[in-house]
Amino acid sequence: MTIINKKSSREDVIAAVSVDGLDLRLANKEYQDDKEVVKIAVGQKGYALQWASDRLKNDKEVVEIAVGQWGWSLQYASERLKDDKEIVKIAVGECGYALEYASERLRNNKEVVKMAVRQHFWALEYASERLKDNEGIVKIAVRQNGGALQFASDRLKDNKEIVKIAIGQDKDAIRWASEKLQNDQKFITLITQKTKNYEKNK
Repeated sequence: MTIINKKSSREDVIAAVSVDGLDLRLANKEYQDDKEVVKIAVGQKGYALQWASDRLKNDKEVVEIAVGQWGWSLQYASERLKDDKEIVKIAVGECGYALEYASERLRNNKEVVKMAVRQHFWALEYASERLKDNEGIVKIAVRQNGGALQFASDRLKDNKEIVKIAIGQDKDAIRWASEKLQNDQKFITLITQKTKNYEKNK
C-alpha cells in the first residue's frame, strides 16, 4: 500500500488512488488538477470528486466517470454539469436521490425525474412541485414504498387510486393521505378489508 502526502510523486499518487480513490484528498493540488490522476481516483470511488480541482469538477468526462461510479457525487460537480441532462441521467440512474443535486430545470424534467423515482422512491422528495403532482410519477414511487405518498402534492394525497396503491404497499401510508380521505370511513373500511384479504391470501 502506497502512503502519500503533498510531496509524493505522480507515480505514487496514481498507485494510491488506484487502490483507494479517496487518497486524492492527500495529494498535492497539482495532482488534484491532473485529469488522468483524477479519472483514476473517481473511477475507483466517485466520492473522490470532491477533492478534484474546480476545473475538473467542470470536466464532463471526469464527472461522468464519478457519477457512474456513485451517483450522489453529483453534489460535487460544477453548476453547469448539474444542469447537464446526460450527466444527471447517469447520476440518478445509479442513485435516484442524487436528484437532490440536479439543477432546478432538471428536477422539473419528466424524463429525468421518472428515471430517478424508478431507481429509488425517495427521489420524489426532490422533484419539482409540478412533477410531485404528476400521477404517473407518483404511482411509480408509491408502488415501491407507500411512504412516498408524503412527497406527493396535496391534490394527489386526496386521490383515492393513488392512496389505495400506497396503503396496499404500506398500510401506515394512510397518515400521509388528505384529511378528507383519512376521515372517509367508507373508504378506510374498504381499504382495510382489501388489505386484510390480501394478507390472508398471501
